[in-house]
Amino acid sequence: MKYPSIFFLSFILIAFSCKTVKPKDTKIYNIINVQQDIEILSHDDMEGRETGTKGEKMAAAYLSDRMESIGLLPGGVGDGYIQAFNKTIRSNPHADGPSPDDEKVTGLNILGLIDNKAAYTAVIGAHYDHLGYGAEGSLYVGDPAIHNGADDNASGVAGMLRIAEHLKSQSDSSLNYLFIAFSGEEKGLWGSNYFTKHPTVPLKQVNYMINMDMIGRLNADRQLAIYGTGTTPSWDQVLKLESGQSFRVKEERSGVGPTDHTSFYLEDIPVLQFFTGQHSDYHKPTDDAHLINYKGIIDITDYIIDIIEYTQGRGKLIFQKTKDESAETPDFKVTLGVIPDYLFDGKGMRIDGVRDDRPAFNANLKKGDIVRKMGDMDIVDMMTYMKALGAHEKGQTIDITIIRDGKESIRKLTF
Repeated sequence: MKYPSIFFLSFILIAFSCKTVKPKDTKIYNIINVQQDIEILSHDDMEGRETGTKGEKMAAAYLSDRMESIGLLPGGVGDGYIQAFNKTIRSNPHADGPSPDDEKVTGLNILGLIDNKAAYTAVIGAHYDHLGYGAEGSLYVGDPAIHNGADDNASGVAGMLRIAEHLKSQSDSSLNYLFIAFSGEEKGLWGSNYFTKHPTVPLKQVNYMINMDMIGRLNADRQLAIYGTGTTPSWDQVLKLESGQSFRVKEERSGVGPTDHTSFYLEDIPVLQFFTGQHSDYHKPTDDAHLINYKGIIDITDYIIDIIEYTQGRGKLIFQKTKDESAETPDFKVTLGVIPDYLFDGKGMRIDGVRDDRPAFNANLKKGDIVRKMGDMDIVDMMTYMKALGAHEKGQTIDITIIRDGKESIRKLTF
């Protein structure tokens, strides 16, 4: 779908609220609504939704309108949907004090509430910011270009809105629901960190937090990663429930990861994070709406709704700390230049993409190869892969053992 230029986009955003499909059963919330949310958020006129930019402000206005159209109460500051926060980017991080060249950035979290007058609140979140023209965090090589972020993370935001629509139709009184579209995730979890330091509901009343970051590329094998499964004993039981959906689920028990659920886990709140995996368009201008698996988003959010409904009426979930795998992650000076397949549950590290002119590319490694050994170190999972990177230096040449099409081979690789 192609929308008009920025001069007419405000008209479209207003008109959209009148065109949203309202089926009788909101759990089968029309796929057209999910598609429209993603197409609008990832349109070129949003200019990649980088934190503090005009594009992000447009996206924030759109999301405020969407929450209001669903019937959510303002959950921000005062009587609005917005929670603004300011960050200063130091021009010289080694200076003793501020500099006139420091950049001040304002981010906008968008919050909508279902107030059931309950004792506890469940937080459902997704970040809506992305990389703008790709100056920071981009994996694209070339002139500046708009990074639309359809999967990362318009997909999670659209899923969040779908869940909000369903829960608004319920008569549940056992939980309140706070929906948060976070800003600044790509900058370092700015928005979620700010919220947990300046909550609009007391954190002791937050029962759990569910986050969706990149749920738009469910593959043919229906692989779904769920993080934070060890943050409460209840998740072990909940995730074994019979559901109308069938996925090949890869569970990670740690509550720490590179997205917004981490901010809540660090405040002793149980979390779950849903993710359909990285891909060759990750953090590139090609992450566009036409590549999204819309039916997959419907299936994943149906599953999340089942989880939420199971928690209704069951009181406060017990928080438990998990082993923080990130604390064991070594610092390393080299990289293979690959995108790992984070959904792979076999032995080794399977490659999901290879970047041009990087060590793996120069060693003729390809997507689908499984790395089993680097130098003298066996690779059995992502942690051993990262430890192996930490053991090598730039310019060093090693033997790397891979499995390709079921056959083992050894190649020379220079970092």
